[in-house]
Amino acid sequence: MTSLAVANPGSLIQSVDWVAIAPPLIAAVAALAVLLTDLFLPERHRKWLGRLAAAGLALALIALLPLIGGSPRATFCVQNVAGGSDNAGCSYVADHFALVFQLLALGGALIAALLSAHTVEEEKLPGGEYWFLLLSSATGAALLPASRDLATMVIALEVASLPAFALVALRRDGRGAEAALKFFVSSVTATAVMLLGVGFVYAASGSLHLGAVAQGLEHAPGQLKPLAEAGAVLTLVGFAFKVAAVPFHFWVPDTYIGAPLPVAGYLSVVGKAAGLSGLALATTIAFRPYAHTWGLVLAVLAAVTMTVGNVGALRQRFDTRHSAVRLLAWSSVGQAGYLLVPLAAAGYAPTGVDPLGATAAYALIYGVVNLGAFGVVAAVGRRAGTSVDDFRGLFARRRWTALALAFFLLCLAGLPPGVIGLFGKVVVFRAAVDAGLGWLAVVMAANVVVALYYYLLWTTRLFAPAPGAEEGAEPGAAPVGEAGAEGRLPATLTATLGLTASVAVVLSFAPQLVLQVAGGSLF
Repeated sequence: MTSLAVANPGSLIQSVDWVAIAPPLIAAVAALAVLLTDLFLPERHRKWLGRLAAAGLALALIALLPLIGGSPRATFCVQNVAGGSDNAGCSYVADHFALVFQLLALGGALIAALLSAHTVEEEKLPGGEYWFLLLSSATGAALLPASRDLATMVIALEVASLPAFALVALRRDGRGAEAALKFFVSSVTATAVMLLGVGFVYAASGSLHLGAVAQGLEHAPGQLKPLAEAGAVLTLVGFAFKVAAVPFHFWVPDTYIGAPLPVAGYLSVVGKAAGLSGLALATTIAFRPYAHTWGLVLAVLAAVTMTVGNVGALRQRFDTRHSAVRLLAWSSVGQAGYLLVPLAAAGYAPTGVDPLGATAAYALIYGVVNLGAFGVVAAVGRRAGTSVDDFRGLFARRRWTALALAFFLLCLAGLPPGVIGLFGKVVVFRAAVDAGLGWLAVVMAANVVVALYYYLLWTTRLFAPAPGAEEGAEPGAAPVGEAGAEGRLPATLTATLGLTASVAVVLSFAPQLVLQVAGGSLF
């Protein structure tokens, strides 16, 4: 009879590092707490669900503090896995890279939650379901940058994506269902292709852990190399979809328009951060043996993505309905191209040089100012509309809101006084030049100039005379302030605009708070 006993049963039992996994775990527990509380909470107290969700995300952010400054912490490890580091056999690693992108994911989700409070109430969205889905998606987005095997990465990507489909569909005006369907069908197709690629990579390398995959691909038999190369390409498709890189960008404009505005802002920042972190991990760790191949592919992808995004934004008519949201959607595609530049540079960078810090720094800057811009669009859309022409004369009606949007747009354009946006673009430029990708830096420079046009055109609308001001305004009439005819903004919306504007201003005066991320290695 065969004995099922093992020599050392204790080796099968692992201790879980609860401190390391606390950030995504707290977000997941908060999601369950919101769902259970919704069952027993009276209708008149449903506002507390949003406060509970925001508190959960704030606690998840606080849980990052014990992980800062120390050596990387790893858990869910197996023995005898070969790789390039001591944590090669671990499925979860809380290193510098993971912490930066978890800060972006959880911080972006918290801002989106503050932005959502009035939307859930005014659009009569189901509160319990909304907050549960938002927290669940944020859990997946926080888990992905710490994942160190392909299986965990795929699961984390789907945990981030599946609730997002439902969030888009919660808007009950016809557009939400159509937008969610486009988002869902295209995402499922990308995921299916990605899973096929993961299967190919596993067959060629014999492992799913990223470090072991790199070693397996480097020593793969000659007859398996075509399979491995095809698997690497297919695996990157799913992450490229989440980043909204061309040609996987076609879902973005319609989805952003059909979704509630806070969800559109969430997808533009947190969804992009999740895809970007997965793309960085897969390329720089698992597919390192093919660095020059994927480096060239990502460089071309970055050039095409920023060009298509900026040209798409340039073609928008300002007088059409939802043109402001559509402009931000195309702008986010263009910004995705900038974010891909340091990733492409990582394929050409010499040993010891890590351009990924430029991507992380730029992603943090972009996340703050883009969510702020979506917040202003949500504020104006409550009483006016979401076409760019609806912002004409905003300074006369809501001077602080107009100044905030002007500052966000200048940051996105990379112009003073949006100094932090300028520094972010300079860091990305430097990553491309240092890697010998001068042609990509030239393409980026041309796109930055193109983007200046539509960002500045929108900015000038804010300070132009309001419609009808020339004909019927009383000469001595005072401009409408923040509490004028359009009414006061909800407290949570005011807090969102104040928070994002304050962070952007502080970073413009002290850019080293973010740009120091670009100075060292993230792994």
